Amino acid sequence: MSSDNLSFLNYPEPQEGPKVPYKNETQTIPVFRGTPLAIGATLIHNIGFIQSQFWRNAGFDVIRQIPHLNEYAGRFDPTVIPVDNAPSGDVPTPPVQRRKGDKYYYTSADYHALYSSGELTPLAVVETLLPLVRRDVTPAGKHSTAFLESQVDIICAAAEASTERYKKGQPLGPLDGVPVAIKDEVHVTGYKRTLGTKLDFKHGTDATSWCVQQWQDAGAIVIGKTTMHELGLDTTNNNPNFGTPRNPHNKTYYCGGSSGGSGYAVSAGLVPIALGADGGGSIRVPSSFCGIWGLKTTHGRVSGAPSLSLAPTLGVLGPMASSIDDLALAYRLMATPAPASQDAISAQFPKPLPLPADRKRTKKIGIVRDWIDRAEAPVRAVFDSALDYYRQHGYEVIDITIPYIPEGQRAHVLTIVAEISSGVDPRQIRHLSAPNKVLVSVGTWQITAQDLLTAQRLRNLIMKHIAYLFKTHPGLMIFTPTTPIPGWHIDGGENELSRGLSDGKTSVRNMEYVWLANFMGCPSISCPAGYAKDSGVPVGVMAMSDWGTEEDLIDFARDGEGFLDMQVPSGEDSVWEDVIGKAKEAGTA
Repeated sequence: MSSDNLSFLNYPEPQEGPKVPYKNETQTIPVFRGTPLAIGATLIHNIGFIQSQFWRNAGFDVIRQIPHLNEYAGRFDPTVIPVDNAPSGDVPTPPVQRRKGDKYYYTSADYHALYSSGELTPLAVVETLLPLVRRDVTPAGKHSTAFLESQVDIICAAAEASTERYKKGQPLGPLDGVPVAIKDEVHVTGYKRTLGTKLDFKHGTDATSWCVQQWQDAGAIVIGKTTMHELGLDTTNNNPNFGTPRNPHNKTYYCGGSSGGSGYAVSAGLVPIALGADGGGSIRVPSSFCGIWGLKTTHGRVSGAPSLSLAPTLGVLGPMASSIDDLALAYRLMATPAPASQDAISAQFPKPLPLPADRKRTKKIGIVRDWIDRAEAPVRAVFDSALDYYRQHGYEVIDITIPYIPEGQRAHVLTIVAEISSGVDPRQIRHLSAPNKVLVSVGTWQITAQDLLTAQRLRNLIMKHIAYLFKTHPGLMIFTPTTPIPGWHIDGGENELSRGLSDGKTSVRNMEYVWLANFMGCPSISCPAGYAKDSGVPVGVMAMSDWGTEEDLIDFARDGEGFLDMQVPSGEDSVWEDVIGKAKEAGTA
């Protein structure tokens, strides 16, 4: 739905921010892994003086030094609610095109067509997938590192019911029988919820999140819950507790995180659609490193389940998919507003209706040049090519400014650490992996009320400026790379994977662009756009749009689909599973 035709609740007052020069410096933060990391984490966890030194060295006190912040009230929740002026009726499901060729990913349309013709059944697909993803068997499945658990009885029952519906010619819709994967952070009945830790975060509930329920009600089969970075507190998806899936395009690189398990599941061809959660802006990072599409939606905040994230004012969900069609389909289903009895905030959001094809569109891209210039050369080359493509297809490219970008990123990190720390009992910290012992200890005992309030004042300042940009330039897409680095290499090998990694410098770099949409509460989309020449790791580009304009983002991605297109992983170090091909072979054996 276009913001031109919407009214809002809680929309920021458009106000141009201070004119300040962009100034950013790459932080100098030591890297720790292995035994030094374990020793350092124990010291920081137990000694307040070392915690305070660590906090000061990270440079978070710079936020307090920003002039004029006292003129802004704190904004603790960035949720902006479009007022529903849409007619009543069902939400149409967008059409999904089938696979383009052998080098491309399967889509939900391939599964639906094969099921409808009787050539394949959902049960046959599940029987093919389970040996590949289960970690509770010996030997564990080839791709089990990406999956925390798969409840076989639940999965097979869903597959049998879907198979029976197709036999009767009564499928529930285009998603019926299609396998999907769900990040561990999200509630699913019958499954654990650990947030990537050794702890229990179900909080006594065994309900299924509203957004997952919408997929299941459409017939989708949850093939399992995927691994994530512990507490979602970094962007590698390195997890010593349950293992770390390698990048399907190059096994010496991380998938990215914190939704790296979901990113892997789509990128490796196991499922066409997966769900991630964005407590720290990282839902878009795996879609960049793994070469898939990712949409961060603020529709209903977290689509009817505000308690999904430890960080309720930051937690949002979004689908990942191997095609823009499947991304749109998954979004349209999951963004159906929840009943008021389940979530009063989600209930206020409009239905995710498609935009009229013949509407007048403003095609305008805004870039902050100094900010974009910080991308590394392989990323910048892909970004520039994508920008040229859009320019050649009718988009006007304009220069914009956003005040306090580096300071805003620090405010974002501070808020995440404070909120996640508030959801962890201090007695639980010792059970966390070494890197998170550091972050949660600092968050618990070093972040002051003044720090948190100052960060929310800065959030309000930037939100008002962003609103000013969107109202000054209707239809504006703020365009950046997804991340400035061309993948994150596993430098420490097996030792790093088994003991954890603390690399604050690369973490900050990796989040340099994605933090803005998360902290502002704006929707954004990450699109695969090319590859890093040396490593073959995918590079993504990202667009952020006005509040309530997810459908505009999908149309923007479709405009670039001729350029923004990815093939399945190939090469010596790549991993891709032809699930449909294997299921067909098994059926004819």
